[in-house]
Amino acid sequence: MAGPVPELEDRAVTCAERLCDADRVLLASHIDADGLTSAAIAAQALERAGIPFETVFEKQLDEDAIAAIAATDYDTVLFTDFGSGQLDIIGDHEAAGDFTPVIADHHQPADRETEYHLNPLLFGINGASELSGAGASYVLARALASVSDNEPDPAVAADGGEPSQTRRASSEPRSDGGIVTASGATNVRADNRDLAALAVVGAVGDMQASGGELHGANAGIVEEGVAAGVLETGKDLALYGKQTRPLPKLLEYATDVHIPGISNDENGALRFLDGLDLELKRDGEWRRWAGLTNDEKQTVASALVQRAVSSGVPAKKIDQLVSTAYVLSEEPVGTELRDASEFSTLLNATARYERADVGLGVCLGDRDGALERARQLLREHRRNLSNGIDLVTREGATQEDHVQWFHAGDEIRETIVGIVAGMAMGNQGISRSKPIIAFAEKSAGHGSANRSGDAAEDDDEVKVSSRGTHSLVRQGLDLSVVMGEASRAVGGDGGGHDVAAGATVPKGTEEAFVEHADEIVGEQLS
Repeated sequence: MAGPVPELEDRAVTCAERLCDADRVLLASHIDADGLTSAAIAAQALERAGIPFETVFEKQLDEDAIAAIAATDYDTVLFTDFGSGQLDIIGDHEAAGDFTPVIADHHQPADRETEYHLNPLLFGINGASELSGAGASYVLARALASVSDNEPDPAVAADGGEPSQTRRASSEPRSDGGIVTASGATNVRADNRDLAALAVVGAVGDMQASGGELHGANAGIVEEGVAAGVLETGKDLALYGKQTRPLPKLLEYATDVHIPGISNDENGALRFLDGLDLELKRDGEWRRWAGLTNDEKQTVASALVQRAVSSGVPAKKIDQLVSTAYVLSEEPVGTELRDASEFSTLLNATARYERADVGLGVCLGDRDGALERARQLLREHRRNLSNGIDLVTREGATQEDHVQWFHAGDEIRETIVGIVAGMAMGNQGISRSKPIIAFAEKSAGHGSANRSGDAAEDDDEVKVSSRGTHSLVRQGLDLSVVMGEASRAVGGDGGGHDVAAGATVPKGTEEAFVEHADEIVGEQLS
């Protein structure tokens, strides 16, 4: 196997061989953009290897969720984008003979070992910035292609036709590629390189494009995607919505680099565009960035930079106006699916409203019902984010020595409170010099599995989300440690990444949690 991440090759092959030995597999995955793309990559790899499987999703892989998985009659369980942090619980079930776990994850592992564990952190690769869960799943998919003796059917390769139903043991959305590749489609399907596009969407959705591009092991996956004809990369404006937003809205909502008179200024954005020698509308409709010629893009970009310079925007900030764009070259121009950032946002919208089945369907090529439902969820998601940000900005955050925090109660959904917190940083009264902690009441249920007693348990628990900045991380912040230690100190549990992490704590322990978190952050940043 000439895999994209040589350090993981041997372990990936070992995991792949175990999956090939299984009669059938239960695929369990997280529900965010990284988890959905992880599941879609694994589903297509299992499908192509001729391994029957069923897919389940969990928004939190806790003790009850793992027990429910153990209660199924699957002897082999593939965990994607989670599992490492729950190895202590999973290991108990493995020791009891409930199932054999195969884990493709990138989160901090618990202090326990298992044989079939594919995680970049075990091999000196940063799981928060160099390889996502989708990336780990992709490495496993490449290994599955190399060890499987099942040849993908070229007739099913890239036209979205029906796969052989004898390969599946699930009523989940079908798992054939549904992704049309360039010439050589059969070959890139045969070794699963066409799945690199989804791995990049997962990495971008996991906020791993720090500094404007993907690094480390992720870069190797990008190279494979480009070679397979499913990805294109290049320098472009670092603005969200280049595929779908009308030009005035693209500029008005571009707030990562604040340009006075344009950012958050509808009339200002219109005046700026009116001052350019460009055809801004066609057939009465505003044009979009993706539809501009390269010369037209250069005209807008140069004018933006000039405005930023004349407005006193620091040179370091101006440099952030340009980043590496990751384009899914086989998706239609002008759709969310064409841009990795917009694709990942669409998937996150399905996850936050507990419709992982919709997100998976989009990943697997459903361009009808699933895509339209995902777009509806995205519209709802944006409304809720806007309302949440307004609420936090209006109410403000409580400032401690080293952290800031707010309690949303039931006014912001627990599934989006972390996003709201991150987006509110920098607004009036919300500092970017401290990590922010957000509490929200938990909603009933943990995911796709229905378990009695969940609602009662959720009534006694509070969801905690935290967000930092990459600048704070460089100073020593590690929110994964903060969330883990502070939550366990009050009888909860948590973890995640250095720049973004979460936890669940008993209701009534919020202030004690904040005290512990404040102390830990103070030690990290001292």
